[in-house]
Amino acid sequence: MTTPTPPTTDGSTPGVRRVGLYATLVALALIFLVPLLWMVITSLKTYTAAQQIPPSWLPNPLAGYGYEQILNNSANPVLRWFLNSMLAATLHSALVLVTASMAAYSLARLKFRGRGVTFALIVGTLFIPPTSLIIPNFLIVDQLNWIDTLAVVVVPGAASAFGVFFLRQFFLSLPNELEEAATLDGANQWQIFYKVVLPLSRPALATLAVLSFLTNWNDFLWPIFVLFSPEQLTLPPGLGLLQGSYVTDYPVIMAGAVLASLPVLILFVLAQRHIIQGVSRSGLKG
Repeated sequence: MTTPTPPTTDGSTPGVRRVGLYATLVALALIFLVPLLWMVITSLKTYTAAQQIPPSWLPNPLAGYGYEQILNNSANPVLRWFLNSMLAATLHSALVLVTASMAAYSLARLKFRGRGVTFALIVGTLFIPPTSLIIPNFLIVDQLNWIDTLAVVVVPGAASAFGVFFLRQFFLSLPNELEEAATLDGANQWQIFYKVVLPLSRPALATLAVLSFLTNWNDFLWPIFVLFSPEQLTLPPGLGLLQGSYVTDYPVIMAGAVLASLPVLILFVLAQRHIIQGVSRSGLKG
């Protein structure tokens, strides 16, 4: 004879609560997945089918019109924009990891006068609206002759206050005994940082790399101000050129959106385990 499942404190059984939880998760998943599916489906339609009212879920006929337009149109070099964005985002992420990891380690482990004030000032810059820095940054990169070059979308944001804060919190969660043991073995401060701390910080570094990549990859406003040549554009402002003044070619725009989404989705899938570990451990100590 089976024992009935006791009700929970709110009067419902665990089975009912589990069904409700799964139903909520499915609904949330659909909210995120339906726009992605619609984007892919529209990119496989013809121009006429995409304008159809009411719209259809299945592309009939199945066409690669949108992809042909963005890949073979010399006036809009989408592949060049894609490569520019990929190179800029990769270099930007690498610079953020280098600068943020060294600054964060200094603020987490090294003892020096004004450490707390320095950290407070760095965190305080997170409250400054990024749009208010466009003109000062533009004047600086103009003096450096970086306008309309790849460096102008790679370097300015490499000093990441969020990256310093995020990695500092993670470094504080690491046990001091590991560094003390390395010191007893004769390691200096740089060797401890490079050979002990960084290998243990792979989850946090992977998380910060992904976040930095996404920030640079999706940046639309700053490249508009500093990139002028069509061949120097990155993907977000470049895709904006596909929007006509009087006619909207939805398959072409959605094909460009698919191309822009693929690296982000692939990167997230590959780094998902590290992201979860990094976020869960970075808030253990303050």
